[in-house]
Amino acid sequence: MKNSSPEAVRIHEVFLSFRGGDTRASFTSHLYASLQNVGITVFRDDDSLQRGDHISTSINRAIEESMISIIVFSINYADSRWCLDELVKIMKCHRTIGQVVCPIFYDVDPSEVRHQTGEFGKAFQSLSNKFSKNERLCNIYDDAKKAVLKFDFPIYELEKRWIGALQEAAGLAGFVVQNFRNESEAIKHIVEKVTHLLEKSDLFVANYPVGVDSRVRDTTQLLDIKQSNDVLLLGMWGMGGIGKTTIAKAIYNKIGRSFNYRSFLANIREVWDQNVGKVSLQEQIIFDICKVTTKIHSIEAGKNILKDRLCRKRVLLVLDDVNTLDQLNALCGSRQWFGPGSRIIITTRDMNILRGNRADQVYTMKEMDENESVELFSWHAFKQVKPKNDFARISKNVVEYSGGLPLALEVLGSYLFDRGMGEWESVLKKLKVIPNDQVQKKLKISYDGLNDDTEKEIFLDVACFFIEMDRNDVILILDGCRLFGEIGISILVERSLVTIDDKNRLGMHDLLRDMGREIIREKSPEELEERCRLWFHEDVLDILSEQTGTKAIKGLTLKLPKANEKCFRTKTFKNMKRLRLLQLARVKLDGDFGYLSRNLRWLSWNGFSSTHIPSNFYRENLVSIELENSNVKFVWKDIQVMVNLKILNLSHSHCLTHSPDFSYMPNLEKLVLADCPRLSEVSYSIGNLKKILLINLRDCISLRSLPRSIYKLKSLKTLILSGCSKIEKLEEDLEQMESLTTLLANNTAIKRVPFSVIRSKSIGYISLCGYEGFSCDVFPSIIQSWMSPTTGFPSMCQTSTIMSSLVPLDIPHGSSHEISSISKYLPCLRSLWVECSSEVQLSHDAAIILDALYATNNKELESAASTSQVSGNSLKSIFIQLGMNCHVANILKEKIVQNMTVDGYGGVLLPSDSYPYWLTFNCRGSSVIFEVPQVEGRNLKTIMCLVFSSTAENIASDGLKNMMVKNFTKATIQLYKREALVSFEDEEGQRLVSSIEPGNKMEVVVVFENNFIVKETSIYLIYDEPIGETMEQSCTTR
Repeated sequence: MKNSSPEAVRIHEVFLSFRGGDTRASFTSHLYASLQNVGITVFRDDDSLQRGDHISTSINRAIEESMISIIVFSINYADSRWCLDELVKIMKCHRTIGQVVCPIFYDVDPSEVRHQTGEFGKAFQSLSNKFSKNERLCNIYDDAKKAVLKFDFPIYELEKRWIGALQEAAGLAGFVVQNFRNESEAIKHIVEKVTHLLEKSDLFVANYPVGVDSRVRDTTQLLDIKQSNDVLLLGMWGMGGIGKTTIAKAIYNKIGRSFNYRSFLANIREVWDQNVGKVSLQEQIIFDICKVTTKIHSIEAGKNILKDRLCRKRVLLVLDDVNTLDQLNALCGSRQWFGPGSRIIITTRDMNILRGNRADQVYTMKEMDENESVELFSWHAFKQVKPKNDFARISKNVVEYSGGLPLALEVLGSYLFDRGMGEWESVLKKLKVIPNDQVQKKLKISYDGLNDDTEKEIFLDVACFFIEMDRNDVILILDGCRLFGEIGISILVERSLVTIDDKNRLGMHDLLRDMGREIIREKSPEELEERCRLWFHEDVLDILSEQTGTKAIKGLTLKLPKANEKCFRTKTFKNMKRLRLLQLARVKLDGDFGYLSRNLRWLSWNGFSSTHIPSNFYRENLVSIELENSNVKFVWKDIQVMVNLKILNLSHSHCLTHSPDFSYMPNLEKLVLADCPRLSEVSYSIGNLKKILLINLRDCISLRSLPRSIYKLKSLKTLILSGCSKIEKLEEDLEQMESLTTLLANNTAIKRVPFSVIRSKSIGYISLCGYEGFSCDVFPSIIQSWMSPTTGFPSMCQTSTIMSSLVPLDIPHGSSHEISSISKYLPCLRSLWVECSSEVQLSHDAAIILDALYATNNKELESAASTSQVSGNSLKSIFIQLGMNCHVANILKEKIVQNMTVDGYGGVLLPSDSYPYWLTFNCRGSSVIFEVPQVEGRNLKTIMCLVFSSTAENIASDGLKNMMVKNFTKATIQLYKREALVSFEDEEGQRLVSSIEPGNKMEVVVVFENNFIVKETSIYLIYDEPIGETMEQSCTTR
């Protein structure tokens, strides 16, 4: 899609900004004439405007339409509002559209311009004095222009803009002309510089640059040209033909004039393999940037030369089509080769080239969308923006076939230009069998560049059989074929040959798929039986019907429509000795299954018609058996040990009544028995699957229970029971499944979530009894449901084994009755958050909670009394931090540690208020009441609590059991167990801190063991960014 807001057309090559009274009749006049004499078009505002134009609008437009702006800074330049407004506009264009700016300092020093000092500074001050600080609208007469300018901004805003523009412009490389006798020489150098900048070296991008502008805009943002002075490397990654080189050229043209030195190395992969290609690429960089011819004798010598010549130059370097690290190391060995501010762009099909720190940013090329595809195709096929009416439908078919790949759209569009409808239809039919040769050659480059035969084998297997299959399943199958699937798939993804979607399924562009299949067809275009893989159903039907299969065939797929089922003799597979991948759908085989290849690794047979797998079918090498929609009642009669079997999928087998004996498939990782409505029993041997990762029993409506042995599966990660409507319970043994992360069991007869589910340390996602979501979100609601007066809390809560595993509990709008009903279980909870209806209820509920906690203390004290011994007392302290950590908090912690001493009277010397960084509230005893103050310009960041207590010397613990935070204003109670406070998550602490607002009346209460006496409690409120000037606060302590 073309850019809806294209850049302004560059009409002028140079825009001249100057102070007329200073230089119009002298320097500027001579410079203007010299530029025109060499053929450069110059806009000079006092004689280039058409009569009747509004002067400011025309000037703005002229600046935008110029390639280069030359600013002549003279003594009185800053005395002109007109000149300074021009300057602001010029520098804006410099920042936003990359306009080149060339400052000339005529009889002024650059530092005077930068800092507005000397005579130049006096002129600037003179202009400022013409404006009143409080005047918002005024008219100013510019003596030089004799024009009226409207002023509708405060002078300080304008001054800020002017000063920023002066500082930015004075920091650019330019020319200093201070000796009038060298004016002619200076003008000569300026003209040479401008001529060099205007050198016609832009690269050809495309005849029809559809979609280029938006991609260039997205990419240049990653280059950070104006903001960073670092050397930055940008990688552009994508499949062949997707437009990497086209976009790289457009970027080179767009930003190239911002660099004094630039080079574009095209087709590096192709040139590199030529006799002198390696050093010739290094020589080209030197010539492009240094404008000298350098003979380089070796790659290693060239590296040193490049580093020496480029290390002080700000360079734009584009390395197009890099496909090996050797190329990158020879042409761009390190960032230290280039001067500050340099930018290097690398286009590649291989993500491995850009890994690690070899690229600072990676731009992933995307296919064209439908609108862009139609437009680009139409320009090539019809020489207009959209298809001709008669060709609209068939054009859409060609566009769909091209899959948004610019190369295919251009090639096919050009090929179909000026052809009739009959020819178009014939071409489209041919493309479905034989891809376009020009597109094929371009895409095949990536295939040819694969490292070895195993990677090529994997690519061809994916192209023919595995598209839209689960990545993990495919890797298991490929590993079974000794093809090293994990690294192989990763390399194909890196090379832009395969994609993986958000559901972990393999994908491949249709044209890459067709390219892979064409590679197979080309090797045996006439003899079908000699092709290594067969996927086209007419070819497969021919082979199976004629029984002409050979040992050349490694993989075969035949998926027929339901109304067209066919039956073949098994003998047709007799000669396919190397067959390892077999996929059938709605196909019957009759005869001796011993004819099927013993090398078979993957059997996918949708609609398998037999009641069981025949005994003479050799299964020991199988990695994956997929018999969806089969008629099997039991899987097999005889027993064969299948140590290689990793996947067993019998989904939608409506006649299956019993699962197989799993003892003979010890390495099974994935078991799928979904929608087997007659399955009533799962073999107890399932407990022998020590490597199982997934069990899916969804919609097995006759299944009443699970074998107890299933709970011994320590490797199982996912268990799916949803729709098993007769399963009534999950055993408490569930917690033994120490790897279980996902449990889906909705729409079952289970009426209550087992306590073992909550106790599980591994479950991350659950769908059970109407609860669905991540465990951290769901578990609190489950616990709350247990706490209703009708169901009560599980008796197990009284055991010590679960104390540390319980999760937080929120009770929104709770009643005192609810609090009372759960009071004896409070010690079990990690945290409790209660919303009350009023301050009165808050006080009542808080009393209930504290009574329950103190009652627990008394029981513990009684049990420990018999073992305690009398000894002297010691003073202990404990420090608690709630909320986000920050710099101020760290400083305060250091001060607390430094001052944590006891004075002669038993008091503690601690930091006091340090407004506005922190505020302190303290009280003798175990609670502090305070009102949260308003600190202007700041937010509460962190709360710290410091408690001093006294206890017997022989007691090792710090005594803290709970902390309660009461917010009287919001009527909320937060209770935290000691274990929660010690490992307080930033997220949980931030929830507490963010709930507190200025003006809230708060109380913090600490609960200690009974053999501790709390001496003093201090609260510190820590704030973030320092802005505030005043504060009102009130604090009451008790």
